[in-house]
Amino acid sequence: MAQTNSSAQGLHIGFIMDGNGRWAKKRGLPRNMGHSKGAQVFQDMVKYCKQLGVQTVTFYAFSTENWKRPQDEVDAIMKLLKEYLLRAFDYKKEDNRIIVLGDRSVLTPEIQRLIFEIEDGTKQNTGMTINVAINYGGREELTHAARALAQQVADGKLLPQQIDEELLAGQLYTAGQKDPDFILRPSGEKRLSNFMLWQSAYAEFIYMDVLWPDFTRKDLDWAIAEFNSRSRRYGGL
Repeated sequence: MAQTNSSAQGLHIGFIMDGNGRWAKKRGLPRNMGHSKGAQVFQDMVKYCKQLGVQTVTFYAFSTENWKRPQDEVDAIMKLLKEYLLRAFDYKKEDNRIIVLGDRSVLTPEIQRLIFEIEDGTKQNTGMTINVAINYGGREELTHAARALAQQVADGKLLPQQIDEELLAGQLYTAGQKDPDFILRPSGEKRLSNFMLWQSAYAEFIYMDVLWPDFTRKDLDWAIAEFNSRSRRYGGL
């Protein structure tokens, strides 16, 4: 029977997986080894969040800016993504729903096919939702949403004055999902890096010095405890 933790029950946690390259450099290893170790941590965090009763997890896997990295590193990351998308079929047994956030049009046809099969194969699942952000950027997401609404106006299906926050949110990659309760970033960096700009309006931010490949279940326990110690007022008293 799955373990649950009342302090984590129903949460949406966003993970900015950062520090893979620095982890490898500190050990004199190729950067690709850092990404490989980070992917293992990703898999363990999925399992642990499920055990804790977390409702939704969103992992920042590959940003729209990451294409600027050396080609061999990009190729290695894409290979890892493909491998973990293949493994994702196992999540069907866990009743998890898998959704890929981001512009997938520039991804290889093979990866696009895998994404479609995984999303289609898990769309009826009612367990934890696993969002994996691939070729994702918060600004691009908002631009994509604005274009969709502008097209509806141009088609005569919508008046400009009818556009509100709810309509715009309905055009985001996370449409219909709960906004993140907190966003966790290891590695010591203290910025969003274009991650979930709209959805993080009232999210708590938790920064940790540990590099992502060294991130453990105890680190997540600490982050959840830190989140629960805070008072969320949403602009009120």
